[in-house]
Amino acid sequence: MKQQVRGKPFPKGQSGNPSGRPAGSRNKTALLVEALMEGESEAVSRVAIAKALEGDMLAIRLILDRIAPARKERSVTFTMPPMKAPEDAVAAMSAILQAVAEGEVTPSEASELAKLVDTFVKVLEANELAQRLTAVERQLAA
Repeated sequence: MKQQVRGKPFPKGQSGNPSGRPAGSRNKTALLVEALMEGESEAVSRVAIAKALEGDMLAIRLILDRIAPARKERSVTFTMPPMKAPEDAVAAMSAILQAVAEGEVTPSEASELAKLVDTFVKVLEANELAQRLTAVERQLAA
């Protein structure tokens, strides 16, 4: 009787299945649900619609989620000035506000972009501080 290997039987960085799961493959649960619903989806849809028309909020939400699902993030395209120094954040924020005013981006998208600008400025400031500290340490060592 062969003893089953426990723990991590494969070397670090090497998968037991290098090619991975085939693209488009379905798990057993999805296949089972699909088989159960085969031929019944129209009838189930009619019942859900009837319940929604009777005012069943759960049925209404279910139908609306299928018709108009929650919006996923989208890529935002507008021209932002290049940022190389913390002072450039003013121009970047102006461009973001202008994009909101012109309807190119939504206020929530602008908020996320503003967070990116803020993070970028913090990274620039931290880098500048590190460079200044290194220079001071070199002077003290000399």
